[in-house]
Amino acid sequence: MKTQEINYKFGDQEYRAFVANPEKESAPLVLVAHTWAGRDDFVEKKAIELAEEGYVAMAVDMYGDAKVGTSTEENQSMMTPLIEDRDKLKAIINSAVEAGKKIDGVDSSKVAAIGYCFGGLVVLDLARSGTDISGVVSFHGLLMSSDISTDGIQAKVLVLHGERDPMVPLSMVDDFQKEMTAAEADWQLHSYGNAYHAFTNKEANDPNLGTQYNENADKRSWQSMMNFFTEIF
Repeated sequence: MKTQEINYKFGDQEYRAFVANPEKESAPLVLVAHTWAGRDDFVEKKAIELAEEGYVAMAVDMYGDAKVGTSTEENQSMMTPLIEDRDKLKAIINSAVEAGKKIDGVDSSKVAAIGYCFGGLVVLDLARSGTDISGVVSFHGLLMSSDISTDGIQAKVLVLHGERDPMVPLSMVDDFQKEMTAAEADWQLHSYGNAYHAFTNKEANDPNLGTQYNENADKRSWQSMMNFFTEIF
């Protein structure tokens, strides 16, 4: 396996992605979109785990210059501008897709994107943008709706949700399901009982934020993703 950093641009801003490449002759590309904290060790480790499964994995940078927050306040200040400008968010992640397709060994006909928390919203917005990729997977992602391209949703959609996630109330889940059905998307949502926000992150145990690691949900959601990849690739 080889790891490297690659750069891509949107407007005048440069973005820096971490790539884990199994160095196969041809492999699907899986983008990994980070939490509100930025392109940190958590998503880089996920990229390495995906490469170990045979995928070229690219931990994207949504903030530019691979910025990583050091506090709740800083994380919020980096994420909020993109939450408030979903068109820009969609443009940045689409720039990452195009950069990823150029990586050596990538089969550009087989592309998926996964994301965690804020990154879940990012990959769902990638699907909403109408980009023709194989599928997207949201892990405990934010489910706020956004405009859907006139091209519709081309990617298959898998949402892996913690039933007790305080950041994603049942009303938001219901609205999301109605949004996907109205868009005639190929979608599914798995809800893990007694799982809170950030259930895949062993470091996320903040009762004030409603984050808590859940070993069962972590393992089950990863297996659900792998089953999904078997289907779409």
